[in-house]
Order: sequence, then C-alpha cells, then structure tokens
Amino acid sequence: MVGAGRSSIRPARSDDAGFIARVVLAAQRGPLPRGWIDIALDRPEPECLGFMTRLAVARVKSWYHVAHFLIAEVDGVPAAALCAMPASGTVVAARAAIEEVAAQLGIDADAIVARGSYARNCWVQGGEGDWLIEHVATDRAYRGNGLVQPLIGRALADGRAAGFARASISFVIGNGAAERCYTKAGFAFAEEKRDPAFEALTGAPGFRRFARAI
Repeated sequence: MVGAGRSSIRPARSDDAGFIARVVLAAQRGPLPRGWIDIALDRPEPECLGFMTRLAVARVKSWYHVAHFLIAEVDGVPAAALCAMPASGTVVAARAAIEEVAAQLGIDADAIVARGSYARNCWVQGGEGDWLIEHVATDRAYRGNGLVQPLIGRALADGRAAGFARASISFVIGNGAAERCYTKAGFAFAEEKRDPAFEALTGAPGFRRFARAI
C-alpha cells in the first residue's frame, strides 16, 4: 500500500481511459473472480481492458465513458475513481457504446450482449429520476487511504447541483466492503434481486441497491 499523500479530486480526461478501464473491471468484479465484462466479452483480461479503454473514449458517452467519471489523485497520480450520472437511459447508452467498439474491433456485438444477459434478471438500478453512482474502485496500491468517501461526497454534490434529489448505487450481494463503504456515505438498503442462474455462474446471489437523498 502506498502511504497517504496529497490528494485531490478532478473530472476524468481522455488520457485517463486506461485507468478508467482498470477501475471498471475491478468494480464489476468486486469480490468475485469475474465481472460482467469478463463474462460478456469472454476474452483474456488484456483484451477486456483494451475493449474498455476504447469504451472510455467512445463516441457514445455511456457509464464507461471518461465524461462521467471523477478521479481521486494522490500526489498527482490517479488512485481511485467512480462514475456519476443520471440514471435515465444508461442501459441503452451502454449497449450503443459496446456496439460501437465491437464494430471497431470486428467483434460480434450481439454475442457480447447475449453472454452479458445473465445479469438481466437480477440487476437493480433505481428510478429513472435518480442520480446514479457506479463503478467505484480504488487502485490496490492506494487502498486504505480514505479516497472513496470524498469521491462519493463530490459525486453527490454534483448530482444535487444538477437538480437531482435522490442517488442510487448497486453492487453484488456479498460485497461487504462496498456495503460498509456506502453505508458510511449515508446510503441505506432500498431493494435487492436474486437469481439462481446468476448465482450459478458468478457465485453471488444477485444485486443489492442502496439509495439516499441528496
């Protein structure tokens, strides 16, 4: 673990695409060996990261895009990040971005979506009027330095400034570290969905959503 240094928060830039790809991969996996992109893309980790790096700077600005990320730096080095954006239209935008990048790489986008559909029966996201926080993760070298709480605080302030009154955040059931972190940030249980097929594939029963007023 890298010791605490001077930290700051800033919006992500296009040159952060590789870091954002690693953050999304770590956030999707949580405590599990594989996350959504691992399963949906069904390729080795370097190829998953390459695909997600392209998603981070795609024409379609989905919840993988740098435009929606905040980064916490330590001594000028990206150390943690999260996505914060309106919940409305996120799934449609994500599919469009995946189709865009798949076309660039000559990959069958329909096959990616089909393999990724395993999460459909238990995904919980909250209302279309919510401010959504997603893909929260800290680089392993900087964990334990208290970077996520200020990031969440900044994300909530941005949502409030944009006119939102409620924020939602989702994570796989059994991710105790995420649950403790979001509880500390003022979130509380809102709902969960479980699916035996999802659990058979991933090892987690499903997804849990927390929410709070902002």
